[in-house]
Amino acid sequence: MRGRALVAAAMTTTLALAAAACGGSGGSEAEGATPAPASPSAGAQRPQEPVKEPILLAFGGDVHFEGILRPRLSNPATALGPIAKRLSAADLAMVNLETAITTGGTPAPNKQFTFRAPATAFKALKAAGVDVASMANNHGMDYMEGGLRDSLAAIKRTRFPTVGIGKNADEAYKPYRVTIKGNKLAIVGATQVLDDHLIEAWTATDTKGGLASAKDVPRMVQAVKEARKGADVVIVHLHWGAELEPCPLPRQKELAQKLIEAGADILVGGHQHILAGGGYKDGAYVHYGMGNFVFYSARGKTAESGVLYLKVEDGKVTKDKWAPARITNGIPIPLKGAEAQAAVKRWNALRSCTGLDARPS
Repeated sequence: MRGRALVAAAMTTTLALAAAACGGSGGSEAEGATPAPASPSAGAQRPQEPVKEPILLAFGGDVHFEGILRPRLSNPATALGPIAKRLSAADLAMVNLETAITTGGTPAPNKQFTFRAPATAFKALKAAGVDVASMANNHGMDYMEGGLRDSLAAIKRTRFPTVGIGKNADEAYKPYRVTIKGNKLAIVGATQVLDDHLIEAWTATDTKGGLASAKDVPRMVQAVKEARKGADVVIVHLHWGAELEPCPLPRQKELAQKLIEAGADILVGGHQHILAGGGYKDGAYVHYGMGNFVFYSARGKTAESGVLYLKVEDGKVTKDKWAPARITNGIPIPLKGAEAQAAVKRWNALRSCTGLDARPS
């Protein structure tokens, strides 16, 4: 994991507040933190558990590199623009990669929009401070089986942490595990949104590659229970909801409840292309829609974007912070001053139809 300083002169006011929420220290430790030295006792030394420090997580919405965004991949180091500083401020950052990673494949039949990008997309995400991405969404297999093979090969070659996709169901539902400052994280990705005529072709099974489907609720519950084993924090990234609908559907609320009961601590996702509400429920944090993030066609409400920060202490989210942005020419530009304050007020108002609490209980 990369080291990060959250308190620096160049940081924006929002980042300084996010850093303060985590006690002012932000570097992630290498995977597998070293346990603290054991105290001597009579006859033997007893190993101690690693000290769990507070950590800061960051989430962005839907990312692809179509249209005006494709030329930005010629320089992956700057492809995501100024939002990279906000992502890099966290101990771990995650987005939804809404595209097949391929330059070949066959476009999915009867689909209005199909997205694909070269493997340099992973370089762009890494350079911007993104640590893990979910590819479980309604564009992850836009170029069908050939695109899936290319995507899996690119993931293996670049070693970029990716969830929700695999050569079979076990791999698609498998959590990405990482230890940060003594906190053991397990991250799962799945989609509740698939075109009806593509469900069978795109869903991973025991014998076929594809995406992790949240339509199979028992399988999702099993995946969360497996992720819970040995983890301090379980994060589930979900592609869910209805396009341009800011309020959660009944099936979203039902799935959230079942996954929380199975052991999920954080549920974050999107699909709507606009922002939805987030908050606290039964000891977990739930966000129903992160909106667009790096997206070629964003305008009006679909251009409202930002980074969600979650402070985690002792396995639970204790504080959330929204750092708003507006998408211009495909990339999110951080907002400042009165414009940012107004955007945060609008973001908080989205909670009213979710049934979620504004603060942890």
